[in-house]
Amino acid sequence: MQSSLFSNLQLPNGSVLPNRLAKAAMEENMADAGQLPGPAIQRLYYAWAEGGAGLIITGNVMIDGAALTGPGGIVLEADTPLAPFMQWADAAKHKGAQVWMQINHPGRQVMAAMGGRAWAPSAVALDMGKHSKLFVQPKAMNSAEIREVIARFAATAEAAERAGFTGVEIHAAHGYLISQFLSPLSNQRKDEWGGSLQNRARMLLDVVRAVRARVSAGFCVAVKLNSADFQRGGFTEDDARQVILWLNQMPVDLVELSGGSYESPAMQGRTADGRSLAREAYFLEFAKELAAVAQMPLMTTGGIRRKAVAEQVLAGGVAVVGMATALAIAPDLPAQWQAGGDQVAHSPQVDWKDQVMAAVARMALVKRRLRLLGDSRTARGNHSALWSLVGDQLRTRRLTKRYRRWSQARV
Repeated sequence: MQSSLFSNLQLPNGSVLPNRLAKAAMEENMADAGQLPGPAIQRLYYAWAEGGAGLIITGNVMIDGAALTGPGGIVLEADTPLAPFMQWADAAKHKGAQVWMQINHPGRQVMAAMGGRAWAPSAVALDMGKHSKLFVQPKAMNSAEIREVIARFAATAEAAERAGFTGVEIHAAHGYLISQFLSPLSNQRKDEWGGSLQNRARMLLDVVRAVRARVSAGFCVAVKLNSADFQRGGFTEDDARQVILWLNQMPVDLVELSGGSYESPAMQGRTADGRSLAREAYFLEFAKELAAVAQMPLMTTGGIRRKAVAEQVLAGGVAVVGMATALAIAPDLPAQWQAGGDQVAHSPQVDWKDQVMAAVARMALVKRRLRLLGDSRTARGNHSALWSLVGDQLRTRRLTKRYRRWSQARV
């Protein structure tokens, strides 16, 4: 019998999702001073908990304070004070949802203005056209640095469990560090960490093993994986299938399928290799194929905003429906659907000639909405993409100065 959106799901470790709708990760950039979660992000996650999603996945939490995707990023290291994270977890769990912390290292996807370090499998810089100079030149990691990062993932996962989160999601997609190791475009190593897919996947598999060894059996361990990079010569659908087969042999509770990177933002519906994606549920066709070989539940995320499309995802053999932007626009969408409605959350549209800046402006509009929710305010009307972008850039400059002061004080 086909599962409904509001049937529960037992995961491989025995824990249960109360329904099949997940709040997927979005980068909030809402850290308080000290790169810690504060009242604003607690209120934001309280709103999502009230909204009825069965699984809430945080925006990426950084495992290394010297390497952030953005200056407002939250950092959780082995010695980070846990009280703010406990309050965050409590706010997100108060309606019974599973709450997983997405844990991440950006690798080479670090803004030059940040002044942090950009470790990567190889010293291959991002190709963002005329915007490339905004990103730092990466440094190829040595074996000791790779082992350090693996240990950091495990330490952050252990800290997340102590703080009251019910799981972690290891970010191995969207062109961040583990994704960079998986892709032959960014991983040009000749040692045991590069070359064959088995070598390129070694970091991901070692991170999973290290995390699982540090947390309890009832704590969920998930992986976010690209179905493809959508770049010619990059990580392919066949590669994703093989990685799933390897993950089948490990204690992984769920794999979320997405796609793309900063260079090819398929997660926003655009690709660098010219392939077309569905208007909604961008990666569903890939997920259907991978569901045929996956032994753990799969989740797919990417543009889903209608109940009928969410039901199509389940009908395709995918166990969990991930929504991100839709739940920034309408955080109570799951509750509305469960009450019998079929409301649609319309995503912001920015049709500018410069596609990179259009993507940044869309993100600025979404982040503006998240901050409004964190302030317990309701957005009214349509906001200007241009002014949202300008405001976000000014805010980013302020946060960058704050981050640099914090980072220098840690040395």
